[in-house]
Amino acid sequence: MSIISEISLSERYWLKNAHIPLCLLDDSHFSPDTREGLCRVDLEIAQGKISSIVLSGSNVIENPFIDLKGGIIFPGFVDIHTHLDKSHIWERSPNLDGTFDTAITALKRDTQVFWRPEDVYARMEFSLKCSYAHGTTAIRTHLDSCGRKADLVFEVFKRLQTQWQGKIILQAVCLVSLDYFLTDKGVILADKVAEYGGILGGVAYMNPYLDKQLNQVFTLAKERDLSLDFHVDENNDPNSVCLYKVAEVALKHEFPNQIICGHCCSLAVQPQEIVNQTMKLVKQANIGVVSLPMCNLYLQDRASDRTPYWRGITKVHEFKNQGIPVTFASDNCRDPFFGFGDHDGLEVFKESVRIAHLDTPYSDWCSGVTKIPGILMGLSSIGRISVGLNADLILFKARYFSELLSRSQSNRIVLRRGKPINTNLPDYAELDNLVLVN
Repeated sequence: MSIISEISLSERYWLKNAHIPLCLLDDSHFSPDTREGLCRVDLEIAQGKISSIVLSGSNVIENPFIDLKGGIIFPGFVDIHTHLDKSHIWERSPNLDGTFDTAITALKRDTQVFWRPEDVYARMEFSLKCSYAHGTTAIRTHLDSCGRKADLVFEVFKRLQTQWQGKIILQAVCLVSLDYFLTDKGVILADKVAEYGGILGGVAYMNPYLDKQLNQVFTLAKERDLSLDFHVDENNDPNSVCLYKVAEVALKHEFPNQIICGHCCSLAVQPQEIVNQTMKLVKQANIGVVSLPMCNLYLQDRASDRTPYWRGITKVHEFKNQGIPVTFASDNCRDPFFGFGDHDGLEVFKESVRIAHLDTPYSDWCSGVTKIPGILMGLSSIGRISVGLNADLILFKARYFSELLSRSQSNRIVLRRGKPINTNLPDYAELDNLVLVN
């Protein structure tokens, strides 16, 4: 009988000889049994929940049990920064020179020509199917919300949020440039975000009115008791200090809710004095940082006639050393901003490790695609492994991080409430009824 068959038939069973990163276990009495911080434990699953976690071999394990032989277990992935409404439009709206400006132009045309409820729904649903099969339990997506697009994308989002309840927790962030909030339409958008239980967000650009824009956004958020999520400094301009400005205004407003800032790329090319000042304010303002290594590596420092030398990521090690929450996420997927991707948290972690040198030691970096984004999203019961929580787990045959990050792990087993799900990925042909090629 296969592992999946055994688990499927049992309401109570043990997962024996599992390796779990210490940082993802709430119980402090465990200690690592590898130099990578992995603990060898046995887990009991009962009625869809984790009912017991013990040191491997410390208890007499009753049947039925599955011997994982040192295989790694992760909790479900938490993808804190995505753009599901843009996903899977590459064939019809490619970015042929790979630059940020061309991506903007291609997206603008795509939204004008192709975006209809059935189109946005089908692409977002396809993305969710991929995420679910890979083991993701929660997603935050930014939604292009300028003008009449807001009605379209939020209505589609709400429909999917309802239909996927119990499978993937979905959160929505509005996405406009911050000057939009100085208009009447911006106030209407803030009301819409509050109506849908979303997060207020936007793209911050350096401009003479940035302070005014930020003050307005913070005021709107406080009046509606909303959290904030910004795109900042997605460039290599040392004079781009939007992250600093966000932190400065947050402290001025004594903002009580969660603030997240994504990208923060320009910090990597700024003088150390500016970096130190920014990090000090970011920590004081309790801002969480999201790095998007795959998309930023793709877009930043791109030119047609030379080899890129800058990786485009922010100072993730320095943030972590200052005690600032750092996470990693998918960002765009198969659209003009990133021509690849499959909504897989393991790919995000794998590429983040390689791009940002998160190995040797691996430390608790895997928390950046699981536990930490769960906390920042206000979902403390996901992204970690603890007695009493739902058994939403990912079982890998890989026994060590080097094995885990060297293969695709397409044979992973994904458990939801203790039961294995179908991990077959959706076929791209499911999108054939859409206009995919221009």
